Amino acid sequence: MSSRILHGSCARLFYYYLMKIGEKMHYEVIIPAAGSGKRMGEIFNKLFIDLDGKTIIQRTVEVFLSDPYCRKVILAIKPEEKCICDRIFADKKSKITYVNGGSERQYSVRNGLEAVSKDTKIILVHDGARPFINHNQIQELVECARKMGSTVLAVRVKDTIKKTDGLTITETVERDNLWSIQTPQAFRTEVLKQAHSWADETGYLGTDDSSLVEKIGLSVSVTEGNYENIKITTKEDILFAEAILKKRSN
Repeated sequence: MSSRILHGSCARLFYYYLMKIGEKMHYEVIIPAAGSGKRMGEIFNKLFIDLDGKTIIQRTVEVFLSDPYCRKVILAIKPEEKCICDRIFADKKSKITYVNGGSERQYSVRNGLEAVSKDTKIILVHDGARPFINHNQIQELVECARKMGSTVLAVRVKDTIKKTDGLTITETVERDNLWSIQTPQAFRTEVLKQAHSWADETGYLGTDDSSLVEKIGLSVSVTEGNYENIKITTKEDILFAEAILKKRSN
């Protein structure tokens, strides 16, 4: 009898332990998606460009919708484009929350923060035009943010980097410690909210969310990503994206 009781207690403790681990790994993601297609040479939002049968934004969002640890996708969009998003995500509405996009990416993220669930401990911010992120990288980021507070996905710079004065080279920059920053970027919720609150109060406009965290004096770690996690910005990027899809389908 005692062994059965012990076995039952251990099973419950083990189940509880697994539940706590899973709890720590849950997150919500904010995806700014209110951009344009200027650099792509289009007159409409580049995120609605077709990429082998699916729009770019659909491919990006579906990565998170298929992740059991993602509790909510918060899409910051132009109000006039909501009807398009409703059609794209008609069968996935329950896990998507829409907020109004801002005139700057930073303002879109700030609006997204207002829609974050109160009990969410980890927030990711991800570019709508990066459809090739994967679940393993996401979980690495979530775990690192849980431990460290903030982390960004990045890859090492491969090219030789030069500083110039106009068109004259003044310095060859040592690239060993240079990284090209990607997304997602992951944060403890209170850290990202504190950083955006400071930016609102001071009027500071950063290049990404991690730069706001840096400005309030908190450290940001790097989680190494991969070179397939491209941001689709120009027509040339479409060619790379199609090559990645072809590679993954083989």
